[in-house]
Amino acid sequence: MRLILLGPPGAGKGTQAQRLVQKYGIIQLSTGEMLRAAVAAQTPVGLQAKDIMASGSLVPDEIVIGIISDRLDQPDMKNGFILDGFPRTVPQAAALDELLKKKHIRLEAVIELRVNESALLSRVETRVAEMRARGEEVRIDDTPEVLSKRLASYRSMTEPLIHYYSERRKLATVDGMMSIEQVTREINRILAAVGAVEPKGGAKAAAPARKAPGAARKTAGRAGKKAAKTTKKAAKPAGKAAKASSKAARKAGRKAAPPARGRAAGKAKKTTKKTVRKATKKVTKKRAKR
Repeated sequence: MRLILLGPPGAGKGTQAQRLVQKYGIIQLSTGEMLRAAVAAQTPVGLQAKDIMASGSLVPDEIVIGIISDRLDQPDMKNGFILDGFPRTVPQAAALDELLKKKHIRLEAVIELRVNESALLSRVETRVAEMRARGEEVRIDDTPEVLSKRLASYRSMTEPLIHYYSERRKLATVDGMMSIEQVTREINRILAAVGAVEPKGGAKAAAPARKAPGAARKTAGRAGKKAAKTTKKAAKPAGKAAKASSKAARKAGRKAAPPARGRAAGKAKKTTKKTVRKATKKVTKKRAKR
């Protein structure tokens, strides 16, 4: 995973970077921390940067790029990194693109934490007051006065990066005014979407989902077969009853028919005999008269 966190000072980039470091085992490259370490160690670079940082101005590009280049060559960079606080200008972004290209390193995402400046100033004032109340030392670049200057620099110099990375289809924006947990969840969602990390249980969870329709068809098929068997079983008694009824009816018909035919035939015979007798009598009477 290799990404950049963008946003004005106090937007929560450092907090989110630390969460990503703990979750994915990557390295946070905070140029501010590296420069502060150099100042504390009184290195040549630190001495150059000290007065610049105290005034709230930006450290020269060549100093920052040199620090980043050396850091990327360290063995612990194999899992990836988060750049926090750099680049701050379009020329720095172009210089970083060139550096990464030379080192054959692919930048996967640029995540902007968008916040309200008035809210940021209130946050810093509250934090400084709490630190002083606890007797803690306040950083020279972490006061409302310095923050106001840094916010002005961010608006004029850093905001153009939004357009720069948007054109390169690397930019994703997160509402930095949400709770820390909500911001973390949204960042993780973006990283999964761009393929920087694997979605939690994504591949394994998809398999059962693909199998579900087949399982449903099998279940429906089994239910259909069972229903068909039940229907056949129910139909058998009815069929037997119908056959028995039909057989009984035919049998009854055969038994009833002969008597009916016999009576009709007998009656017809009697009628014929009467007719013959009457005709014979008439003929006999006529012959007698003659």
